[in-house]
Amino acid sequence: MKSLSPAQRRSRWWILGVVAVTYVLSFFQRFAPAGIAQDLAASFQTSAASLGVLAATYFYVYTVMQIPTGILADTLGPRRILVLGCLIGGIGSFLFGFAPTLDQALMGRTLVGLGVSVTFIAMLKLVAVWFEENRFATLVGVCMLIGNLGSVLAGAPLSTLAQITGWRGVFIGVGAVSLVLGVLCWIMVRDSPQQHEGGSRPVFDRTVVISGLLSVIRNRATWPAALVNTGMSGSFFTFAGLWATPYLVQVHGLSRAVATTHLSLWFGGFAIGCFFIGTISDRLGRRKPVLIVTSHVFVAIWLVLLSCITMPLSLSYALFALLGLSTAGFSLTWACAKEVNPPLLSGMSTSVANMGGFMAGALLQPLVGWVMDRGWQGAMVSGARFYDVAAWQGGVLIVTLCAAMGAAATWWLVETGCRNIWKSD
Repeated sequence: MKSLSPAQRRSRWWILGVVAVTYVLSFFQRFAPAGIAQDLAASFQTSAASLGVLAATYFYVYTVMQIPTGILADTLGPRRILVLGCLIGGIGSFLFGFAPTLDQALMGRTLVGLGVSVTFIAMLKLVAVWFEENRFATLVGVCMLIGNLGSVLAGAPLSTLAQITGWRGVFIGVGAVSLVLGVLCWIMVRDSPQQHEGGSRPVFDRTVVISGLLSVIRNRATWPAALVNTGMSGSFFTFAGLWATPYLVQVHGLSRAVATTHLSLWFGGFAIGCFFIGTISDRLGRRKPVLIVTSHVFVAIWLVLLSCITMPLSLSYALFALLGLSTAGFSLTWACAKEVNPPLLSGMSTSVANMGGFMAGALLQPLVGWVMDRGWQGAMVSGARFYDVAAWQGGVLIVTLCAAMGAAATWWLVETGCRNIWKSD
């Protein structure tokens, strides 16, 4: 990377700052259904399977958009796709907040997923272009730390605010914030240091887009990182994105406030873990051993959740905080994928690695609901279905198996030494 001027060095932090704030909104939208799951079930009079489809709609679109977003980040540039994403996501949030029926709510969540799907890959592309290679995991961890404020807000704060103002008003307000962030991205973000100084955006030969994507997909070193991401983030998105609060309320008899506090501890631990795990990995100069340890701790905690064992509240809080810290291990998968592929294809390589987790969330959220509906005994509480322990264990087993698959894949990761090791033939 060429030396940057003092003005460029200052500007890159402002660029990273506004994109990180945009990422806060993306995280909030991703996990918001978990904090208001009971409200949504009551508002639309829906089953667990239908509620799972509503929450998973975000992930369907997000999954489909990952590779196109990587291509767009490498060709059109992060600035333009961020602005379009904020606009579309804002409109979707308005539609969701005003939706009188489940079908219109699904349409709103679809637009939200489409809009926010570009944020993360655009952020990774900007970090790769504006900052030194050996700081990549650390800076991604910082962005994840900031972005996870959105997931923390989607826990207890959202639940409390929804009970005061109604969940619809929250999403209408979020839509307005999204539009404001789109304007800020247009004003402040630049695709590269050259563009910042008034030069043209670096040219990416569009005739090699397909061949570039195929080279990433055909690279066997890409896939272990993608599988780890699928297993760890997929189980995280599936459960934290919808089922965690109802699980704690119905299985462990916790109040909604205490249950969402657990969710906030999970998100908070994840945020802190992303920062420290990325920093530790960069300082050790190793990726693989850090991922092996964190992924196996992650699976061990899922086995505890699967058992549905009753524990003291203090221990339960600590378990969810540790769950968050171990979940953060998957944040290294983007670096693992980027460092085994050509630097020019950083958008595509990170998007391929990122796609699996969202695909898992899209498939598993309704699947967990379907399995639970099969074991439903007909009980209702406050207009929503009540599931017994056996039904919940069926759903949690699916998530646990997904996490175990991710942990197993860590043993096939290629150790990069925190540097790009790709070599052309």
